[in-house]
Amino acid sequence: MVFSQKYGRTYHYPFSPGTTSDDRINQHYEEHIAPIPALVHTEKLDGENNCLNRYGVFARSHAAPTQSPWTRYLRDRWELIRHDLGDLEVFGENLYAIHSIEYHQLEHHFYVFAIRDRDRWLSWEETRFYAQLLDFPLVPELEVVQAPFRPGVIEKQVKGWATQNSRLGSHDALTGQPCTMEGIVTRNTDAYTADAFGQNVFKYVRAGHVKTDEHWTRNWKRASLLRERPADVLPQPTIR
Repeated sequence: MVFSQKYGRTYHYPFSPGTTSDDRINQHYEEHIAPIPALVHTEKLDGENNCLNRYGVFARSHAAPTQSPWTRYLRDRWELIRHDLGDLEVFGENLYAIHSIEYHQLEHHFYVFAIRDRDRWLSWEETRFYAQLLDFPLVPELEVVQAPFRPGVIEKQVKGWATQNSRLGSHDALTGQPCTMEGIVTRNTDAYTADAFGQNVFKYVRAGHVKTDEHWTRNWKRASLLRERPADVLPQPTIR
């Protein structure tokens, strides 16, 4: 039994350097953004894509609810809100476990980036409304830009943000040194249907962003929240 449709595969911008052999690239993104009235650029966080809906908490596959140890806290939270979800499916980045980036300014472990109501992805404002109602933060918002769009300007902006430190204080999980954010996700601020996902969401990912291996799930570590970090290590330097 499949409980719902999983989150769609986000196509890369043609200028995204962090593609792998099985990634998809939107070579026609200029045509797709042309009719969109406004775009929002958000930070792509380095965690696990989790979904909360009336049936449970899901990882990338929606074949069955996840039982991973790093989603236990999220499953406890789901127990408190599951009767309020109705047809809503809340998608967010689960940062409870450290992946390739360790964030030193985490105030929460789960950041919402999209909400679906049956076959409709909610607008950015609707997403913000329901996230606040459920007491979840949104992923960091970089900028909202209005049409008309010039692809060259978008490319310059996205590449510029990609050289910066995360809004949540990104550090390389292996070396402990400050590093750039994982990437940027751009989406239509308006609502759109599920079958039009590929024409409304685009991403840029830095090169070599994945540094975990096959042993990650056996050796994972919990990410500390900002209030749990020793005072003598804050604030951390950022990349600008």
